[in-house]
Amino acid sequence: MHTNIIVHGSTATMQMNGRFDFNAHRNFKEAYMDLMQNHTVSVIDIDLAEVDYMDSSALGMLLMLRDRAQAVNKNVTLSKPSKTVTQILDIANFSKLFTIN
Repeated sequence: MHTNIIVHGSTATMQMNGRFDFNAHRNFKEAYMDLMQNHTVSVIDIDLAEVDYMDSSALGMLLMLRDRAQAVNKNVTLSKPSKTVTQILDIANFSKLFTIN
């Protein structure tokens, strides 16, 4: 999985592509850790448009990110999930935990 971060104003967008699974753990964590320290960023948007697969460990990573972000007064949103990823998020009831655009 590859992650690209774009900061625009108070929103940081993490564009992700490929498989979002346990093998992406280190890459995902390294990508967002700098954002936790950035005081101008108040929203972290996870762009899932190019993610073709995610497993339960990816769901756990998103929950961990949400908890860490909330601890430093940041919000996490999920955007543009593919049909397959939308089904996974629906099964996990993530719409109750995240804003999904």
